[in-house]
Amino acid sequence: MATNAQDFTAMMKDMMGAFPVDTSAMEDAFKTSASLNEKLSGVALEAADKTAEVSTAWTKQTIEKLSELSKAKTEPADYAKALTDFASATAEISAEHMAAYAEIAKKVQMDTVELMMAAGKDMTEDATAAMKKATDDVSAVTKKATAK
Repeated sequence: MATNAQDFTAMMKDMMGAFPVDTSAMEDAFKTSASLNEKLSGVALEAADKTAEVSTAWTKQTIEKLSELSKAKTEPADYAKALTDFASATAEISAEHMAAYAEIAKKVQMDTVELMMAAGKDMTEDATAAMKKATDDVSAVTKKATAK
């Protein structure tokens, strides 16, 4: 009985030693993940850049309108008109810039979905290749073990 236990242990040790360890699947998965992260970062940075441009333009236009509002007027009614003009212009500028922000957000969403779909396809292909290789390796080890 003790002999059988030793034989089984030796057989398991031989079998585990015969399984090849292939890290290429893990390396491919890491490369795919790193590539996806790089692309997602690019989308985020591009959006941040465009958002900064919109914010700068909005601020600049608001300051220009404030400059008009702050000028001295000859008639008291001109102050009311200037304030009305400022409020109207500010509302128009705000609507334009909010629409620009919405376009940026829409582009980020579309780019992110495209990247995630492409990454899912890449990861599926990587996983399929890794499973096929693992199956082939196990089959080869099994054939080798049964041939003894």
